Amino acid sequence: MSESHTPPSGSARLNTGVAHNARVWNYWIGGKDNYDVDQRVGDHVASINPVVRDIARADRDFLGRAVTYLTAERGVRQFLDVGTGLPTADNTHEIAQRIAPDSRIVYVDNDPIVLVHARTLLTGTREGATAYIDADVHDPDAILERATGTLDVTRPVAVMMLGILNFVLDTDKAREIVRRIMAAVPPGSFLVLTHPTYDPEVGGELQVPAMEFWNENATPPITARSAADITAFFEGLDLVEPGLVSCSQWRATSDSAAVPQYGAVAVKP
Repeated sequence: MSESHTPPSGSARLNTGVAHNARVWNYWIGGKDNYDVDQRVGDHVASINPVVRDIARADRDFLGRAVTYLTAERGVRQFLDVGTGLPTADNTHEIAQRIAPDSRIVYVDNDPIVLVHARTLLTGTREGATAYIDADVHDPDAILERATGTLDVTRPVAVMMLGILNFVLDTDKAREIVRRIMAAVPPGSFLVLTHPTYDPEVGGELQVPAMEFWNENATPPITARSAADITAFFEGLDLVEPGLVSCSQWRATSDSAAVPQYGAVAVKP
């Protein structure tokens, strides 16, 4: 396990008086790394949008299926996990290194509580590598610069962006972040992405009022997007079957109800 830092101004200070996404998400999936304020806000969001816990669990399950697919079926051995959140069971490196012990994983986040846990929990195999970068998704150049200390960007990399671009409120900026990162990795690399939506086709009608409450009472602010806007993140990439679908239904082994969170995997040609 290695760790690198952005300058002090690049990291948010730990604030336990305001609900924070990483801790609320941890609460929703049954973790214990959260505070009373996170639980109160999380419960209120769930009272507005009762499927929010289902979304959190579905997103986590999607990660497991995607990493398993990429490692076992596509031979990927390098992962750049942007916006990793708090470590729980079956993190990206655990899944990948269970299949291929020589897998190399770089986690990226800028929440200080994530850093504290990463130091002790995100340890990998001797054959591979597991590193943590303290950096912000809004600064893709810093992410790429620091990631090259662990990853060989002349070989394919799976870029994981699960539930992170929804915190980049400007859609053009979010697209530019994806373009910048994917331009830096070679053909044969993958983009793995999930994103909340307000589309009624997947039950997203309650996302907007829930996010309005969130943005008034928690940090960082969040936005949902349409399927069309989310599909645009994959411009220039080839979507892997079944394309952009509810993340609960992407290559699921059994029938699962749709949740208002899209997921997809695409390869760089």
